Amino acid sequence: MNKINTIIFDMDGTVLNTLTDLTVSMNHVMNRFGFPTHTEDEYRKAFGNGIRNALCETVPEGTPSETIDEMLPIFKEHYNAHCLDKTGPYDGIRLVMKELKKRGYKMAIVSNKIDSAVKELNKKFFSDAIDVAIGEKDGINRKPAPDMVLEALKELNSTQEEAVYIGDSEVDFETAKNSELPCISVLWGFRDEDFLRTLGADIFVKEPMQLLDAIEKLF
Repeated sequence: MNKINTIIFDMDGTVLNTLTDLTVSMNHVMNRFGFPTHTEDEYRKAFGNGIRNALCETVPEGTPSETIDEMLPIFKEHYNAHCLDKTGPYDGIRLVMKELKKRGYKMAIVSNKIDSAVKELNKKFFSDAIDVAIGEKDGINRKPAPDMVLEALKELNSTQEEAVYIGDSEVDFETAKNSELPCISVLWGFRDEDFLRTLGADIFVKEPMQLLDAIEKLF
């Protein structure tokens, strides 16, 4: 049996392209508060560690935290209504998952999105391959804490020694490190290779099909 038999995926920027819908909802709330809007590329650098952090990084300097508190529910209401307008799997991801499942791998998704949304998105796009989907909920710390990964491994009846983490951001790299898992960083998401290398990331794939070889090389 192969040593690695379990794969933990991040969601946004790794298996789902959510950038356009996130951008539209961010600009909706910016407009509501009279703040400048931003492009997808500008927001790309802010996403990856929760919407509150993304707002903090993109509102005008000096914006009170109380204002950001007011912005959050407006963002969530809009995003909940429009989160599937443009969102979908990256090209090739479902094919890779199908092949991994065929090869006997167990798979999970962990995300800092709200747990109900993570489960709903998984059900819509990946239910034929992903057995466990975990998001933010009471009693479990957000990534980069290892809690979500450890819970996923428990539900899959797997161990850290058998698993690999796949993500696109510094939060994912730190999550893998904190979970004592090797990390494969994808380059189609929210961060580029040069930035990730400054953190210590050293395994990269440029397209989904390369994941198959990258995982095999970890054995």
